[in-house]
Amino acid sequence: MAIQKSNTGAKKDDRRRNFATVVYPESASDNWIEVLGELCIPAFISPLHDQDVNPTGEIKKAHYHVILMFEGKKSQEQVREILEKINGVGIEEVQSLRGYARYLCHLDNPEKAQYNVDDVVCVGGADYTSIIDLPKNRYKAIKEMMAYCTEHDIYAYSDLLEYASENHMDWFRVLCDSGTIVIKEYLKSKSWKAGRISAP
Repeated sequence: MAIQKSNTGAKKDDRRRNFATVVYPESASDNWIEVLGELCIPAFISPLHDQDVNPTGEIKKAHYHVILMFEGKKSQEQVREILEKINGVGIEEVQSLRGYARYLCHLDNPEKAQYNVDDVVCVGGADYTSIIDLPKNRYKAIKEMMAYCTEHDIYAYSDLLEYASENHMDWFRVLCDSGTIVIKEYLKSKSWKAGRISAP
């Protein structure tokens, strides 16, 4: 473990809980994800980044970003031993778990290739959506659902929920977690204005 002394003589703890690495498909075993899963370490594996572009305009070599999240602090040496099992290239300390998790799909980098959050692989009980969720995402989803209901004459909550479960997992998650009351009240008010139900 790398322990350094500060100017005051106190020891500095260089261990961290969250680390990231890159895995290239051609240098990893076919079952590397299963190997990682068997270690029972919570982890996120990005969709295959096969559309990233270098500053020169060339497509980068296809790769996966992997985040490992430990319950206790680990040194880089300890983590490197784990990464060797999946042929991870490089090791990076993750300063912001939410920021790095969102980077797996370039959610905050519209200038980069965008990847589907539903393609992120969660290992060891890790919950990707709870980490990347931001209030603005919920507001955006509710706004989109309202527009969809208007465009398609949706008045029944069940119709929207069924559509979301099959076609829009981001909407479905919002409805299941926090957005149901807002949408139900919106649809009820919409039905009242259209004369479909009696005024309260």
